[in-house]
Amino acid sequence: MSKLIVSLSPHAHGTDSVERNMRGVIIALLPALLVSFYYFGLGSVVVCLSSVAACVFFEWAINKYMLKNPRCTIADGSAALTGLLLGMNLPSNLPVWIIIIGALFAIGVGKMTFGGLGQNIFNPALVGRCALLVAFPAQMTVWPVAGQQLAYTDAVTGATPLSVMKEAIKTGDASVLDRLPDSLHMLLGDPQLGYGAGALGEVCALALLLGLAYMLWRRIITWHIPVSILGTVFVLSALMHLASPVYANPVAVLLSGGLMLGAIFMATDYVTSPMTPRGQIIYGVAIGVLTIVIRNWGSYPEGMSFAILIMNAFTPLINNYVKPKRFGEEPAKQ
Repeated sequence: MSKLIVSLSPHAHGTDSVERNMRGVIIALLPALLVSFYYFGLGSVVVCLSSVAACVFFEWAINKYMLKNPRCTIADGSAALTGLLLGMNLPSNLPVWIIIIGALFAIGVGKMTFGGLGQNIFNPALVGRCALLVAFPAQMTVWPVAGQQLAYTDAVTGATPLSVMKEAIKTGDASVLDRLPDSLHMLLGDPQLGYGAGALGEVCALALLLGLAYMLWRRIITWHIPVSILGTVFVLSALMHLASPVYANPVAVLLSGGLMLGAIFMATDYVTSPMTPRGQIIYGVAIGVLTIVIRNWGSYPEGMSFAILIMNAFTPLINNYVKPKRFGEEPAKQ
């Protein structure tokens, strides 16, 4: 039995709780969720509901039948949030049976294997997404065109802005980038452009920024991780664009793919990110660098998910490296 260790007074009482913070993140996701419903219709509803229901079910089942845990952990909202984040990282035409497999990996492997909420070292939703990307690469890299509200598995697909950027780099032909939508359309999303819109949570950057503003206002997260990621990506992509026209302009890079979704909602996960502001900046800068490297020279057009998971593994080292000095602690004598 673990002991409860109470530190010396004074104690400060806070209003934060797991339930409150999970509810706050779900509220912050609502603008992007509603936009996905508008642009993808039936497909978005099926994918999100299936993902949330499967994640909640697997957490309940693993607790009850495998861990023999009498405490119901699904009430804290973490399983539902994992399901929602997983759904927002998936294409709108993904079959339900594949979504269920992703939910099993997210909850069973990414979360409950490590002991449940607060003990996992990797972001569970990204564990599920990357497992599906490796197991079902064909289904996970086909992106429906937005605006097909009544279509699901039979939706028409198209090239995403990231795939256009990748083609320009591979061919060395900068004119390929002329096919990119303008920055305003990438900020707002537009179902009439005829390109693949990406995952559900990638269709409208403005909706994600509204979620960021809400979480900063409610102090659910701090600015350090999202700003350091986005700032690093912007600076590196600007330098690359200046060096060669085959690399897209930095604004297009920021607004494309899962960069905004990952920086705002995935990388800021409390459990898998560093605890101190300095550690969070180091973590964010590293994610930005890895994302640029994978996007431009890796096999996949998108690198955000892999970059976050890689840095999740380094979080304990970062925490140890930037560990603040205890109050009143004297430096050790050599």
